[in-house]
Amino acid sequence: MDTPFTIMPADDTPGASNEPTILAQLKKVIEGSVKRPDIFVEVPERPGVTVRVSPNVTQHQLKSWRKNAGEESKSGMDTLKFACSVIGHTTTGIAFNGEIVTDGNGYEVNFASPEILEMTKTTRALPDCVRAFFGLEPHVEAAAVAIMEASGYGDSVETMDPTKGSSNS
Repeated sequence: MDTPFTIMPADDTPGASNEPTILAQLKKVIEGSVKRPDIFVEVPERPGVTVRVSPNVTQHQLKSWRKNAGEESKSGMDTLKFACSVIGHTTTGIAFNGEIVTDGNGYEVNFASPEILEMTKTTRALPDCVRAFFGLEPHVEAAAVAIMEASGYGDSVETMDPTKGSSNS
């Protein structure tokens, strides 16, 4: 027995738009990569010096850095060591007067580069070189906080009442 009506795909219905459905639009947005762009953090008391960092920090990285800083030890976490880890592991380059610094072979330098270790008179990138590079401990901690904020930790997420429309109204 035949049905008295025909089922047609939504895209073929008379008057249907060729625009993607809301679901297809959402899928496209969700499939896209979410990555925050690199930022530059000033090194106070060192005129013209900035570090370029990637603020894409995962929970796994944070947990590892906290553990390495002694979070689970009897004496507790060393916040300065944690701050040095945040800076050292997120740094992708060092700039002077807006120009990325490279070594004699053209490679961008970082806290593990022999040239940077030598100029800071240190032998370990973490925490020694980072601490010496910044010069003052409060500046190390402030830079780590800035990186964490740029990573999105501490962001507030707004709620909206769907019955009242957009919060931008």
